[in-house]
Amino acid sequence: MARNLIGIDLGGTTTKMAFLSVAGEVLAKWSIPTDITDEGSHIVPNIVTSINQHISNSEFSKNDFIGIGMGTPGSVDIENGTVIGAFNLNWTKRQRVRDQIQAGVGLQFILDNDANVASLGEYWKGAGEKDDDVVFVTLGTGVGGGVIAGGHLLHGVNGGAGELGHVTVQPNGYLCTCGKRGCLEQYASATGVVHVAADMAKDFMGTSRLKEMEDNQESVTSKMVFYLADNGDILANQVVDRVTFYLGLALANVANILNPANIIIGGGVSNAGNTLLQPTTRYFQENAFPSVRDSTKLRLAQLGNDAGIIGAASLALRFQKTN
Repeated sequence: MARNLIGIDLGGTTTKMAFLSVAGEVLAKWSIPTDITDEGSHIVPNIVTSINQHISNSEFSKNDFIGIGMGTPGSVDIENGTVIGAFNLNWTKRQRVRDQIQAGVGLQFILDNDANVASLGEYWKGAGEKDDDVVFVTLGTGVGGGVIAGGHLLHGVNGGAGELGHVTVQPNGYLCTCGKRGCLEQYASATGVVHVAADMAKDFMGTSRLKEMEDNQESVTSKMVFYLADNGDILANQVVDRVTFYLGLALANVANILNPANIIIGGGVSNAGNTLLQPTTRYFQENAFPSVRDSTKLRLAQLGNDAGIIGAASLALRFQKTN
């Protein structure tokens, strides 16, 4: 009986892959560069070749695997196994990913949006492991999210459920890549933190290393902003306060609607740990309905970079259970 899964986490620069047990244990993992040249036409063939090579070089045969799951950027049509609009992959036209991978590897294949898949990873084996109602928000280059209600990942009528990055937190605020203004993504992503820091530095009159860096046009990252805040920089602390206000407000609005057991914060920005979590929790509690405030907890993600491959593998397991 097949007892193993294959998970794929497709990113703009790197594609991570892994063999996992049905219990979610990572048995082997590896990565390949994501070749986005020629309109991304090499991405799927490279994945097929890599999986086939790793199966051949392992102790497993294809019969040992239930199937393959994948998380991908872009707009995903789960039913038809296609992706479109993944601009960081140069996939501007519809890609028939499922058909190519199933034909190339010979295993059942299912895919979903990368933020949804990371949510499933944390839900299955991470910070949301013991609860059936969990919201996941990932703070990276952008802001993604996923909603699990009653043990089921929500997609909505057009796949747009869980787009936490596009909750409006500042009416008529920064212009977002989605075309509207004031989205959470423009304030709480890694790039958003840098944007907020640059704007606040213009009006800051005190002594601050962050202010010096902005005035001297030195490279500022979100990691540096949180580091300086940790070390007492006044401006950096003001930036963190503003960012976490927006994040706490957005998460309170989400929690007031869904009342999940946990809201899990992941992505690169979450590496700031309690410097991010504590003020976000304070603003969350200020803006949440009392019964929600008392029952929904904010937690940091636990799986790091493995959330995507673990969640992707769980797709294959879910596919088996529904067929």
